[in-house]
Amino acid sequence: MNDIRRTILWVIFGFSMVLLWDAWQVHNGQKATFFPRPGAAQVAAAPASTASGVPTASAPVATTAAATPGQVPAGPATANASEQIDVSTDVLKLRFDTEGGTLTRTEFTQHNDMVDAKKPFVLLDQSPARVYTAQTGLIGGNFPTHKSAMRFAGEKSLKDGQNELTLRFESDVQNGVKLVKTYTLQRGSYVIGVKHEVVNTGTAAVSPQLYLQLVRDGNKPAGESSFYSTFTGPAIYTDAKKYHKVEFSDIEKNKAEIDKTSPNGYVAMVQHYFASAWLLGEGINRENFVRKVDNNLYAVGMITPVADVAPGQSKSVSSQLFVGPQEEKVLEALAPGLDLLKDYGWLAMLSKPLYWLLDKLFGFIQNWGWSIVALVLLLKIAFYWLNAKAYSSMAKMKAINPKIMEMRERLKGDPQKMQQEMMKIYREEKVNPMGGCFPIMIQIPVFIALYWVLLSTVEMRNAPWILWIHDLSAPDPFFILPVVMTLTTLLQTALNPAPPDPMQAKMMWIMPLVFSVMFFFFPAGLVLYWITNNVLSIAQQWIINTRMGVPPQFNLPKFK
Repeated sequence: MNDIRRTILWVIFGFSMVLLWDAWQVHNGQKATFFPRPGAAQVAAAPASTASGVPTASAPVATTAAATPGQVPAGPATANASEQIDVSTDVLKLRFDTEGGTLTRTEFTQHNDMVDAKKPFVLLDQSPARVYTAQTGLIGGNFPTHKSAMRFAGEKSLKDGQNELTLRFESDVQNGVKLVKTYTLQRGSYVIGVKHEVVNTGTAAVSPQLYLQLVRDGNKPAGESSFYSTFTGPAIYTDAKKYHKVEFSDIEKNKAEIDKTSPNGYVAMVQHYFASAWLLGEGINRENFVRKVDNNLYAVGMITPVADVAPGQSKSVSSQLFVGPQEEKVLEALAPGLDLLKDYGWLAMLSKPLYWLLDKLFGFIQNWGWSIVALVLLLKIAFYWLNAKAYSSMAKMKAINPKIMEMRERLKGDPQKMQQEMMKIYREEKVNPMGGCFPIMIQIPVFIALYWVLLSTVEMRNAPWILWIHDLSAPDPFFILPVVMTLTTLLQTALNPAPPDPMQAKMMWIMPLVFSVMFFFFPAGLVLYWITNNVLSIAQQWIINTRMGVPPQFNLPKFK
C-alpha cells in the first residue's frame, strides 16, 4: 500500500511539472514542448488584400452548376475602389465594405478589449494584424460574390427611440443576375438579420446557390492566457452529429470530419468568450464546409440552393448572423444547440446546471464575486457528509500517527516487517488509509465542472467584486488573491496527517506550491472560487478534528 501511494504521488507530481513547463514555454514565446496548440502561429504581417494567393475582385469565378466549397471565392474582399461604411447601434459598431457588402469589423461597446481596457473589444476585423470577416455571395454561374462592387443605401446609426436599422447593399447586374443584401440590426441585439434577394433581369432562368462563410486567420486572439487553453476555431452543429469543433490543424491536413449535408444547424467561428455564427432556418437544405483559404486563412461556411429564378422574377433567402458574446441564455433562445458555443469541455452535463445555479444566485446578490462564494458554500453543504467522512478518516490517521512513526523507527531495517506491522495497526484501529481520498475524489468532477463554468462565462468580463478586483476574468493586479490562495492551501496541507514516508511528506508540500504558481496567472474569479473552497474545507476539518478529540495540529515540512 505504501509503495502504491508513493507511485501515485510521483506520477501526479511528474505530470504537474510537465504541464507547468509546457505552459512556461508558451508564456515565453516558445513552441509548446509537450502539448502544441493549433493556430499558435505568429500574427501575419501582410495586409489581407495582398496576402499571397488571394484572388482580387477581377478573379474568375467557377461557373459549373454543381457547387462545391472550392468554388466559393477565396480570401477577404479587396480594398480596390470600395467604400467603408461605419454603422452603429447601442451595443455594436460595425464596418461594411461596399465590395461585396462584407462585414469586416465589429466592436462591442459594452465589452472592453483584452489588452487595452480603454478600448472596445473587436471581434471581426480586416487589418494587417487580423483577418476575420463574414462573407456571402452567389455561385453556380458568373454571379455577384463577396468580391463584387455594391451600392449602399440606408441610415448609419440607430437613433433614440428607434429599435431597428436597415442597411441595403445592391450589386450591378452580372450575367443577368442582381444580388441585393439587406442587413437588419435590432436595438440591444448581437443578431443581424441578413436577407439575400436574387433578381433575374435576364432572358433565361437561373439556379444560383448562396454561400455564407466566416473567414479568419489561424492565430490565437490577442490577450489569451498561456496558462490555460481555450478553443479557437470553426465549429459546426447539426441535429445528426450535434456540436463538433474543428481544429485548424485538421483542416490543414484535410482530416476535418464534419456533417457535410444537413437540413438544420449552423456554422460558427469560436474563441474564448465570443463567437460568430451563420444561421439558416430549419428545413433549409445546406452543404457545410471547412477549408483552408490561404497561407494562414481558414473558412467555415454553408452553401444553400436559391432554386430556379425565372426571367423577371426574384427569390430571397433569409438568414441570421450572430456576432457577439457567448451569453448562454441569449444563445439558447436563438437556435437549437447554439448555447454549445460556450465551451464547458467534457463535463458540460455538470457545468450547465452549475451555471444555472450561479446565474440564479446572481439574480439575488447582483455581484458575481459574492455569487461564486455563495455557490461554493452551497456545494460544500451538499457534500457535507462526504467531506465529514473524509476528514474523520484523516483525524483517525492523525491520532495513530505517533504509533506508526514509532513503529517505522523501530523496524526501519526490515521494510517487509514494517509493512506487515503497519497493516496490522490499521486493522486494529479500524482505519482505512485511503478513506480520506475516495469521498474527495467523488467531488472532483463537480469542482472541475465549476472551474469551466467560471473560465467560460463571459459575464465575468469587467465584473467587479470588491475593492481592487474590478474584473473577475482578469488576474489579480496585485497578486493578493493568489497569495491568499497559496497560504490557505499550505494551511490545509499542514492540517492533514503527515504521511509516514518522508518522501511522501515532502511531496505533500511541494505539489501545492507548484500548483499555486499557476494561479498567479489565472482569472480572479477562479482564484476566489479556490480560496472559498479552501477556507470552508479548513473550517470543516478543524470542527471535525475537535469533535473527535484530535486537537488540530500543524504538521510542518521537514526537508532535511
